Order: sequence, then C-alpha cells, then structure tokens
Amino acid sequence: YTVVKVLVCDDALQFKLITEELALCWIHEGRHDKKLSPIIPCHVKELSGFIGEYWRYYRRLLRFKNEPAEELGKELAEEFKRLFSTRTGYAELDERIEKTSRKKGELLMVLKYPGIPFHNNESELGARAQVRRRDVNLQTKTDEGTKASDTFLTIAQTAKKLGVSSYAYIFDRVGKRFKLSSLADIIREKSVKNKIGFCTSG
Repeated sequence: YTVVKVLVCDDALQFKLITEELALCWIHEGRHDKKLSPIIPCHVKELSGFIGEYWRYYRRLLRFKNEPAEELGKELAEEFKRLFSTRTGYAELDERIEKTSRKKGELLMVLKYPGIPFHNNESELGARAQVRRRDVNLQTKTDEGTKASDTFLTIAQTAKKLGVSSYAYIFDRVGKRFKLSSLADIIREKSVKNKIGFCTSG
C-alpha cells in the first residue's frame, strides 16, 4: 500500500507529526505579509517591495519544479537565506520575515521532492464544495443519507482533481462496466510518477 510521506498544508498545529515530512503552503505563508497594514509611507514602500521579491522568488521555485536541476536548487537555497534575512526597518514586517525564515525546511521541501504541489488551495476548494452543498441542502435526515452524500461528493471532487469525468466514472461503476480505472489506481500511478506519496490539507 502507498504510505504518504509528505503532507502539504498551512502551518496549523493539528497537521504536525501526521506524516514523515511536512511541506508548507507558499500562498498561506504569503498571506501573513499581505495582512500587514502600514500607515507610514516608507513602511508601505518596504512592504510592497518585499512582497514583490517574495513572489519573484516563488516563480523561480516554480521553474525549478518544472525543470529540477541540482545547481539551481543550491542557488535557490542560498537565495532563500538572503531574502529572508532582509531587514527593512519596519518592525512588524521584519518580525514576519524572521518567522518565515525559521520555516525554511518546510517551505523548501520542493527542492527535495519536486513532484509535490506548492500550495493546498485545491484541498480548501474541496472543503468549500461541502459547505456549498450544505448551504443548498441543509442536512440529511438519516445516517445512510449522510454517508451517501459524503461518498458522492468525495468521488466527484476526487475525480475532478484527477481530470476524470465524475459522471462517466459513476455511470461506469453503477452500470458495472468497470472500463475506467479506479480512482485509487490513478492516484497510485500519479504518486509513483512523482516518486513520492503526498497529500494536501486545508
């Protein structure tokens, strides 16, 4: 069976120690900087400049992910040190930069496993699908109805992430045709292709 080695998530404590290794979501980390609300013009300028550098570095990591190279990996590790040792004079921003620098291992897990995603937004969107369904249908009346609803939504969302038509998949299974590969087999194939078992969590 496949053992998930890396969990891609935000920095919430409940995700610690679940898997052998942890990779942090760059988009979640970047949101901490965007939440700052400087008033002094020079602080506004420093924040804008750092956020620009943050996302430029992120785009370089994306290029590494698409074309992994040992030399580029070393350059990116060094660049991380330089970027997150920046001191701007804006105390709140400098504090945020320092906190991010302490997460180097988790944020740069992609240098070790280029196959993992950079963020867990897809997992969050999957959770929102459950919320939207609940807003429309309120709740089920029986335990069997709850299980059926959750199973259907899980199949639909998993098929969507794997690029499989959920309608075709359910029709194949309900009609007992079994012409389509199981979603579990597709997940295993993708995991082997990426040379790693990983999952994401909101």
